[in-house]
Amino acid sequence: MGGRIARFTTEGVPDAEVTEYPVTTGDGLGLKLSRFHRADCDDVVLLLHGLPASTDMFIMPEHTNLVSYLLDNGFTDVWSLDFRMSNRLPYGTETNRHTLDDIALYDHPAGLAELRRRVGEGKRVHVVAQCLGAVSFSMSMAAGLTGDIASFTSNSVALVTKVPGWSRFKLRFGVGLTEYVWGLSVLDSRYGEASPLTRGGAFSRLVSLFHPECGERACHMISFMWGSGRPGLWRHENLDPATHRRVADLFGATGLNYYRHMHRMVEAGRAVTHDREHSELPPDYLEAAAKISTPMLFLTGDHNRVFEDSNIVCHRELDKASPGLHELVILPGYGHVDPFIGKNVHVDVFPHILRHLRRNTH
Repeated sequence: MGGRIARFTTEGVPDAEVTEYPVTTGDGLGLKLSRFHRADCDDVVLLLHGLPASTDMFIMPEHTNLVSYLLDNGFTDVWSLDFRMSNRLPYGTETNRHTLDDIALYDHPAGLAELRRRVGEGKRVHVVAQCLGAVSFSMSMAAGLTGDIASFTSNSVALVTKVPGWSRFKLRFGVGLTEYVWGLSVLDSRYGEASPLTRGGAFSRLVSLFHPECGERACHMISFMWGSGRPGLWRHENLDPATHRRVADLFGATGLNYYRHMHRMVEAGRAVTHDREHSELPPDYLEAAAKISTPMLFLTGDHNRVFEDSNIVCHRELDKASPGLHELVILPGYGHVDPFIGKNVHVDVFPHILRHLRRNTH
């Protein structure tokens, strides 16, 4: 694809009616629910992005994207929720104390309620989620807050949280150093576009010193923010050049408090509450998940440098509670997020999701 791709474009889904609906959470935030509708369907699909991504990762125009793939294969009513982690919303650039507990308790239930209100009674709802969208939605299910979900697909991570040693080190020491020594309360993949005399610009250039693998400062920052590797979140050969040029559009800024919650989870090796502020949530989500009856598909790349084999272990743990209910697919040659944004995912990855969806439509 030749020219620059516009931010927040829906060009990647040209043959569907696109509608946006506001969603208000119980703690007073405004979210956005997008509908890509070609025809009414008994099985609707809800897509959930990771941090710090958005709906844009599902509607990329530079290659066959997940929304178009689903529409073309019989799932003609697809939705996507931009919740408080979305880079389409302002919350990632604010100095707040949001946690994954807040998302599990407020965002996903509110998004589902609005979706169900719009599609009417009797529809089966399937959920496909990436990264911390998958973690937080798994938490909502474990807490019994989602209602009946026909199927769930998680990429990279769900209720088991294992990371490489360098990531564990960054989670333990990096947040305090970044916030209290470097003076940054937000990390942003766009820091490379800032003046080197600013804190963000200098931080980006320092990170780039350790990433000689490409010339995109945004790629270096995202690897530092979330992974361990050069690059950390994907394999370069899996990305279309247009995608690599615009990774800062797809993965934006994030506040630091999510890292604090992830540090607690990584130390526990599983999804746990950040604190007991929300007493209605289970302190150990993996333990509570034993009662989940929704069939789950766990996806992970065999080069995952963000959450390693987290989904392999999660599948093994949940299979003990419900033998044969859940399935695992390991994707050869893929990393953390390239199973959704890679140029050949419509051949290598999406058929697994489609098969899981179709298996659970009756």
